[in-house]
Amino acid sequence: MMNRRELSKVVKRDSMRKFMSCILWASLFCCCCWTTQAEVYTSISQMTDLIYTEKELVKSLRDYIKAEEAKLASVKSWANKLDSLTKVSTSDPEGYLAHPVNAYKLMKRLNTEWSELETLVLQNPSDGFVSNMSTHRQFFPDEEDETGAAKALMRLQDTYQLDSEAFSRGKLPGMHSHALLTVDDCFDMGKTAYNDADYYHAVLWMQQSLKQLDAGEEAVVTKAEILDYLSYSVYQMGDLPRAIELTRRLVAIDSSHQRAGGNLRYFERILSTQMDERKDDIKPASEEPIGLGTYKRPKDHLPEREAYEALCRGEGLQMNDARRSRLFCRYHDGQRNPRLLLMPMKEEDEWDSPHIVRYLDVLSLEEIDKIKVLAKPRLARATVRDPKTGVLTTANYRVSKSAWLEGEDDPVIARVNQRIEDITGLTVDTAELLQVANYGVGGQYEPHYDFSRRPFDSNLKVDGNRLATFLNYKDEPDAFKRLGTGNRVATFLNYMTDVEAGGATVFPDFGAAIYPRKGTAVFWYNLFKSGEGDYRTRHAACPVLVGSKWVSNKWIHERGQEFRRPCGLTEVD
Repeated sequence: MMNRRELSKVVKRDSMRKFMSCILWASLFCCCCWTTQAEVYTSISQMTDLIYTEKELVKSLRDYIKAEEAKLASVKSWANKLDSLTKVSTSDPEGYLAHPVNAYKLMKRLNTEWSELETLVLQNPSDGFVSNMSTHRQFFPDEEDETGAAKALMRLQDTYQLDSEAFSRGKLPGMHSHALLTVDDCFDMGKTAYNDADYYHAVLWMQQSLKQLDAGEEAVVTKAEILDYLSYSVYQMGDLPRAIELTRRLVAIDSSHQRAGGNLRYFERILSTQMDERKDDIKPASEEPIGLGTYKRPKDHLPEREAYEALCRGEGLQMNDARRSRLFCRYHDGQRNPRLLLMPMKEEDEWDSPHIVRYLDVLSLEEIDKIKVLAKPRLARATVRDPKTGVLTTANYRVSKSAWLEGEDDPVIARVNQRIEDITGLTVDTAELLQVANYGVGGQYEPHYDFSRRPFDSNLKVDGNRLATFLNYKDEPDAFKRLGTGNRVATFLNYMTDVEAGGATVFPDFGAAIYPRKGTAVFWYNLFKSGEGDYRTRHAACPVLVGSKWVSNKWIHERGQEFRRPCGLTEVD
């Protein structure tokens, strides 16, 4: 891509070419006029028309120069702004993208704003720039990517209960930055939600856009455009009085707005009907600004949504003092495994029942870096198994990119696999490949089971209430039948980065939250010794609020564990 100086030279050269062309054309025009008029008009008065013609030509030439200068000034402004941005972003790319607003604005910039710059330059074609633009454009994010980034910000907003102003001003928990959202950014966020019929978020972001515009911030979008979207979104949220008040504001700004006039009459008619039916007064429109608590967020597909998000915020944790007193730290030698005798693992209890442990110093910094290098070229949108078909597919509730690595790829992977086997005492010969996942802006994995659910007896009696629930979740076919290795008996999860905010692994059923700590790993069993699934292990990866979360996990299967983890006597042993 051309630098700022080269771009300026191209524009100036093309401007000079057009300037000389205009001069030549004007000269020819004047000569033609003089010859023709000389044959007809011989007086000065007759020649005065040529003076005015020349004046008009000079004015046209000045207008052309102004247009070229304005264009060049606009391109220079773009270059200066982008030069400053790239200096900051390239100094620490991962740190820059750790802030979700920066990630969203990068998506928006490359999908929308660079296209606008391309259009500007194409008004006076510059072959070098266009060729370079075309070469790189295939790697740019598209409309879907920009929309996904916007939805990620809304997901963070919901999970961590952040108002739109906090986001627009870069005020996230534990940090304050200069990653700001403009009026137009907020409007685009609201429009993304609106186009998805998500009127709850459309209201929040259109309101924020209007607030910043009223505060005097410059914008491309007009107040009438914002009010148009906002008033209808408020109506969709069931707030007729406020919808009427907003629509009246819109009509006052643009009385010729046909849709606004029709909507206003429609809203007023509905309100009048409601008042007649209820035979009482409807409360007038509230003068309070629209915020997070103004309207109730619509329910969605996830039954434990509130509990899950509360745990992500650090609320609703069930680790009381009595339970904490039963947790211990110890050295773990893998039942006197030769590779762990001299350097046993540091083991910490994270939870008592189901038993979840954390191992410290599982991966070295060098191993983590090597795993990332191996995984990056292979990262693709993470998939999940369709519960009905068992086929791998992408899903909105799992937002990350993942890669699969096997022992033959590099000695580091083979060494990590062996270490997992030494620590757990379970064979990894029948385990799945090491999965490496990277959660970026708003990256999450909503509550799910790692094991394949199979039919069970709903009348099963559970000793000591150890099993929280066998209910409310549909069975699915044996998703791992084709592997011939049985169900996923256990999960070994490596944390390969610290996360500044968010990104915890939570278990909504019993109120546990486990936070990423670089180089550590957590381990739990998904199945009881009987082979029945432990439904308490339904867990989730909370959205990453600030940071880039890297993990790698090993799903260990049943086959080969017959003598390493013998069956229990009851179904919940």
